[in-house]
Amino acid sequence: MQAKIIGTGSYVPQKVVSNEMLESLMDTSDEWIKTRTGIERRHIAETENTSVLCGKAAKAILEKTGIVAEEIDLIIVATMSPDYLSPSTACLVQDYLGAKHGMAFDVSAACSGFIYALSVAEKMLQSGAFRYALVLGGEVMSKIINWEDRSTAVLFGDGAGGVLLERTETEGSFLGEDIHADGSRGLALTTGSLTVQNPYSSQKEPNDVFLKMEGRAIFDFAIRSVPQSIRSVVETADLSLTDITRIIPHQANSRIIQAIAKKLKIPFEQFALNISNYGNTSAASIPILLDELVSSGELTLGKEEKIILTGFGGGLTWGSMLIQL
Repeated sequence: MQAKIIGTGSYVPQKVVSNEMLESLMDTSDEWIKTRTGIERRHIAETENTSVLCGKAAKAILEKTGIVAEEIDLIIVATMSPDYLSPSTACLVQDYLGAKHGMAFDVSAACSGFIYALSVAEKMLQSGAFRYALVLGGEVMSKIINWEDRSTAVLFGDGAGGVLLERTETEGSFLGEDIHADGSRGLALTTGSLTVQNPYSSQKEPNDVFLKMEGRAIFDFAIRSVPQSIRSVVETADLSLTDITRIIPHQANSRIIQAIAKKLKIPFEQFALNISNYGNTSAASIPILLDELVSSGELTLGKEEKIILTGFGGGLTWGSMLIQL
């Protein structure tokens, strides 16, 4: 049994916040943000929570593929900004869609979450127990960033995207993967701190919902780990980087992607980017970009084009997948 990608979809909130609009909220400027990150604008949720963004992205996928919600028997949502700790965002999406027969759960791997979720879903379809799986990455980062902290507030946006996988007995989409974690460096990026607080606890530290990030540490980690991961997944499949149509990286920072391209000694243009319009949408960034490329015709499902998806972020986590569309 194999797993094949048969559809993509995405959804972003209507509210667009430009760099100039942020100048009234904090000490920053359009030029400062663009030159350091490549971001020009981002979409920000006004009322829609993570489950709604994911649900609307999922509906778009089902409409494109003609699969009805009752046929979905597995839903995995990658997110670091869930509606609740419990129920899972995936369970809320299941209800939103009316996918009454679907197993549903979340994956928490921050900006690598979509890679992790895809890997899990592929193995579950290979087991033969599931036929259709929705794999979604969705974030409302705007609710977990400190809007007075310009070092993080200018970076993030909200959105959701995903793919529909189908079990098949013929050739699947997944040719290789290289996925890692290093918890020893996990405190370089944190959010949603929940300390032990009860009548018997001596700890008095307050809970802290806001995202905190050591920018330099994350930058250094990404430009060391991601090139190695990309090389590894290509070599494992006995291919070279010249065989790859596009590399779809997590949209964290254009400077990071430029540095990765330089280390790999490949043209920067081989990497797909949309960070200027969306900012860093964490687990949603890769599936949103993948859907844009498919919707525009730059990539075509069924054409057997080879692409690499690569993510990196909190955990610390990172990983790459070699996929044949």
